[in-house]
Amino acid sequence: MLLKIHPDNPQDRLVHMAVSALEAGGIVIYPTDSVYGMGCSLDHLGAVVNMERIKGYYTPSTRLSFLCNDLSQLSNYCRPLNNHVFRMMKKNLPGPFTFLLQGNSQIPKLFKGKKRTVGIRVPDNPILQIILKELGVPIVSTSLPWDEEEPGYLSDPGLIYDRFGDQVDVVIDGGSGGLDSSAIIDCTGPEPVIIREGPKPLLF
Repeated sequence: MLLKIHPDNPQDRLVHMAVSALEAGGIVIYPTDSVYGMGCSLDHLGAVVNMERIKGYYTPSTRLSFLCNDLSQLSNYCRPLNNHVFRMMKKNLPGPFTFLLQGNSQIPKLFKGKKRTVGIRVPDNPILQIILKELGVPIVSTSLPWDEEEPGYLSDPGLIYDRFGDQVDVVIDGGSGGLDSSAIIDCTGPEPVIIREGPKPLLF
């Protein structure tokens, strides 16, 4: 299903259709404040296997991130943050940043690897913000598969639908996306470390 949702004034009916698909355990492709992403509800992690099938390879939990509506959800999945990291996150979120944090005992088994880390994003995208608020739980998100021959498809929802429309439950057309992935900042050590630069500079 292709849903054309207005990027600035999302239509309630269409947003609800996307949320219903996630609540039913489906996979949705959506715009973010960086590249288009693909995800499922945290309440239906069985869909991650299908996301891996679509990508064509196993996706370790360290390559998945939680998309949250705001920072208030962090305490459900992460250990308490020190003041420096919390202030840095408040300065930069919502925004195109993924912060790697130490997970707590409440995170699902999928994320309980050796490091037990969780990538957290609060995307600055009106469509995704409303979906996350209505859904009430994070979306477990991953990137779409890279195509060396046609990398530009990642920013074109029409081309994305042509490729994946028959493999996912919903593709949201929220306008053209970016080609730069979010920055990744590892906050699990003594000091934050930028692992990948993103489309915006990080404010410390």
